Amino acid sequence: MSENVELLLETSRFRVVEHILSTGEGKNSLRRQVIEHPGSVAIIPLLEGDRVCLIRNFRIAVEKTLIELPAGTIDPPESPANTAERELQEETGYLAERWLGLPGFYLSPGILHERMHLFVADHLTAGPTARESGEEIENLIVPWDDAVAMVLSGEIEDAKTVVGILLWDRLRKG
Repeated sequence: MSENVELLLETSRFRVVEHILSTGEGKNSLRRQVIEHPGSVAIIPLLEGDRVCLIRNFRIAVEKTLIELPAGTIDPPESPANTAERELQEETGYLAERWLGLPGFYLSPGILHERMHLFVADHLTAGPTARESGEEIENLIVPWDDAVAMVLSGEIEDAKTVVGILLWDRLRKG
């Protein structure tokens, strides 16, 4: 199969391209639209007393406030680890003394090539946030077991948060 790529849309955060795949002589081409994204991070901020700092974040795409892990887009050439440190402080105000990288994952590989890098942050120190203008975010500190229960009950609907909480819950239990 041969392939051509056409740019359909370019924004400040992502590009939409169309891959045109030639399937061979006399056959129709396949067209697939893909969102190209620089990647992102999600952080599991662990607090003393077996608690986690989640956020309530208004999401315009679904027109509701979701309960999420702090997260953000990588600004190349920034590394995922540096993005995680920046986003944790900006969104929650916390700084972490210790970081652990977990396996990353693709969010929606049928249309999106964004890879999310997942981190655990602990030994946290509270400080001021640096939220972007227009962000409607507030910290939500809950016991770890409550966070897991919120995922299992469907109260947490955000995919990166579901993945992060369930993965870390499994790993921390050995």
